[in-house]
Amino acid sequence: MTKYTYETDGAAIYKQSFATIRSEANLGRFTPDEELIAVRMIHAAGMVGLEEHVRFSPDFAVAARTALENGAPILCDARMVSEGVTRKRLPADNEVICTLWADGIHDLAKEMSNTRSAAALELWRPHLQGAVVAIGNAPTALFHLLNMLQAPDCPRPAAIIGCPVGFVGAVESKDALWADQPVPCCIVEGRLGGSAITVAAINAIASRVE
Repeated sequence: MTKYTYETDGAAIYKQSFATIRSEANLGRFTPDEELIAVRMIHAAGMVGLEEHVRFSPDFAVAARTALENGAPILCDARMVSEGVTRKRLPADNEVICTLWADGIHDLAKEMSNTRSAAALELWRPHLQGAVVAIGNAPTALFHLLNMLQAPDCPRPAAIIGCPVGFVGAVESKDALWADQPVPCCIVEGRLGGSAITVAAINAIASRVE
């Protein structure tokens, strides 16, 4: 006896999910490239309405996609972000880097009087020029990146996805990124954000195939 009936075709579920998002979400203010990213972010969050909090600076989508097509690495603040990137979507077999658990990070964090998430960014410096940055977890990482980029000799990433989630520093760090806009960037305003939403943005940028 079967008590519950439900859709069992994975492709049909996928197609219907995105159709539902497009029928219910307010996507009119996005460019076509931005819309692809926003739709995937909504899908990851399971939340129509998220689009009202998504902000793209001019040329963000183009800058980020061009960087990946040219082989840029993706720098991630957390393993939940780096592990979520769908490698087969990457256009140039791009390197995905997370330095949070690298040797010496704990000691470096103590030396800096900061979090491990912030200290880990110090190991990004050799990879930062032209990279796509994906911060989906730690506000301290985003704040530290913005401080790093104040130095004129600091390498410049091609684009920043700044979507840390939480109750302490998340709002402020994203507001700071949006105010500074040192490079093209994307944020989710307020406390919303997280690794899944950040990964969704990366995967959408990596390939236009939905």
